[in-house]
Amino acid sequence: MVNTLADLLIRNKAIEFGEFTLASGKKSPYYIDVKSAVTNPDLLSEIASTIAQTYTFEAVAGVAVGGIPLAVATAIITKKPYAIIRAAEKSHGKKEVIIGNVKDKDVLLVEDVTTSGGSALYGIAALRSAGARADRVVTVVDREQGAEEMLKQQGVCLLPLIKVSEILKRVNHFY
Repeated sequence: MVNTLADLLIRNKAIEFGEFTLASGKKSPYYIDVKSAVTNPDLLSEIASTIAQTYTFEAVAGVAVGGIPLAVATAIITKKPYAIIRAAEKSHGKKEVIIGNVKDKDVLLVEDVTTSGGSALYGIAALRSAGARADRVVTVVDREQGAEEMLKQQGVCLLPLIKVSEILKRVNHFY
């Protein structure tokens, strides 16, 4: 699966080289853009199918924006409910951070890319505050820049479908 996923991500231009500033504030010579790549339904379906076949859960959740298509696609395949975690609390309406019922459910959080783990930790905290049992994060790509260690300190297991080092090894086959 690793080579297949790496190849699909590369083919769908999920990796770009240049000078980039990441959400964490760190500088990087490459950018992993899973959000754009999963607009291809074949890639989105492949990722969701892998998550559905590999992990057990009662509900799946994603943090806006990158995790939402992954959560929705996985929910459709598994016929299990999903939840959306807003990036911030709204100041109007019901003001809820989470859309969907996660109370007393084993919820799998899905992410597009993890770097430092801040977004994943935010999602886990929101799920736990809403009464979910949440201790696993599946990420499509782990940039291998501290997310695994930071999440582990909070009792959360990071489960990457692929690590950035595996993608970088495959890039030479395409260029």
